[in-house]
Amino acid sequence: MKVLQNFINGQISESQSHRFGAIYNPANGEQIRQVVLSSAKETEAAVAAAEQAFPAWSKTSPLKRARVMFRFKALLEQNMDRLAKTISEEHGKVYSDAVGEITRGLEVVEFACGIPHLQKGEHSANVGTGVDSHSLMQPLGVCAGITPFNFPAMVPMWMFPISLATGNTFVLKPSEKDPSLGLIMAELLKEAGLPDGVFNVVNGDKEAVDVLLTDPRVQAVSFVGSTPIAEYIYSTASAHGKRCQALGGAKNHCILMPDADMDMAANAIMGAGFGAAGERCMALSVVVAVGDDTADTLIAKLEEKIAQMRVGPGLTDGPENDMGPVISAQHQEKICGYIDSGEAQGAKIVVDGRGYQVPGHEAGYFVGPTLIDQVSPEMTIYKEEIFGPVLSVVRVSDYETGLALVNHHEYGNGTAIFTRDGETARQFSEDVIAGMVGVNVPIPVPMAFHSFGGWKRSIFGPLNVHGNDGVRFYTRMKTVTSRWPASVRLEKHTSAFVMPTMD
Repeated sequence: MKVLQNFINGQISESQSHRFGAIYNPANGEQIRQVVLSSAKETEAAVAAAEQAFPAWSKTSPLKRARVMFRFKALLEQNMDRLAKTISEEHGKVYSDAVGEITRGLEVVEFACGIPHLQKGEHSANVGTGVDSHSLMQPLGVCAGITPFNFPAMVPMWMFPISLATGNTFVLKPSEKDPSLGLIMAELLKEAGLPDGVFNVVNGDKEAVDVLLTDPRVQAVSFVGSTPIAEYIYSTASAHGKRCQALGGAKNHCILMPDADMDMAANAIMGAGFGAAGERCMALSVVVAVGDDTADTLIAKLEEKIAQMRVGPGLTDGPENDMGPVISAQHQEKICGYIDSGEAQGAKIVVDGRGYQVPGHEAGYFVGPTLIDQVSPEMTIYKEEIFGPVLSVVRVSDYETGLALVNHHEYGNGTAIFTRDGETARQFSEDVIAGMVGVNVPIPVPMAFHSFGGWKRSIFGPLNVHGNDGVRFYTRMKTVTSRWPASVRLEKHTSAFVMPTMD
């Protein structure tokens, strides 16, 4: 069985670790390969390679670094099919969703291609008599990214393109559940002309993570995952003097107003709730329906649409499925446990996804789309992030009560409102306590030139990922104030007759 190794200093590095993690195809429950779980020593070797590569890479002109990103972008596009199929095989999401994930990551690469402009700093002439002031946005050094299983391509590309483009070197620790994408992207970066040691991949578990959090050579750590782990990542990295952005969990609500376009809203809620089997930090998991008539109308539409959903493997020779399996047997059991708790606490299971089986894939990790009505804020399924295809409906009598529900929840990642009324939408956008807001948009993930991040216990650290926050996270500002005394300078002048270039 193939063993996935590390990528250190420009090449595949055979691990000496005797610990391995199993990689499964979630659609059929079969182990398809295994991954090395690196030792602390091997992780330190990746950090050392990144540290050694930093001086030369940081002095490379932003223009040349951008050109590497341009070539990497082209290689991503050329390898789109290979990348998407690998994601579907290891994660389980359907092929078109995997293509969408890569596309959203590629947009950050495109943003990083503009680094000569983004990193150019500021200048003020004559801040004093004969005194000028200018700023430099300089790279930090070795940076690390610790990424989750649900987006094995997109989330790493939230991090390393901007880090590399600004002149840092990088160590990626991908999820051990679906680590192939990290290694493939390392190969493509090398093919794009990235010097050896600038980008490294260490596969592993907590032992590798703890090295990245404590090694003094690592200057910054970026993390996306659950809130308990995000808290650990942030506190440990900060205690060791590192910059850290740690994005945690979510419980994304939408408020459904009586005046909303119900057909549009139902379609949007279906995709946002059940796409990628609900394994998205921006998945819509709670519908706050204003009025019983609103809730009844929505539930009737959702029942009809759920009955028509195709659930099955992410890769198929026939028509594409709408939803694939969840990542593992353990996660499947956890999701079903949440549904059990909702039923036990008095919620109404309208559509039950427990025990869902796909013919020919009976051993796959499937949970059917689940719709639960009469959910209240005291219930476990309301309070905790389920990370599965479970959609809860909470009924409220008025908009103000719905807004209070959203604002009082411990998570504040994303939220949305469905309404035709501009004043209500504007007021909601201003008053809601969440980092990303959608108006008739169910998954309000910002484009790459804006920044992604939530509020409250959905993020730890002052800066979000990608966009201008990403550039600020991976650089530090140096301000130079200068005065030059009067002098006579003699130069030997020569003529040049070719177009000047900045290489």
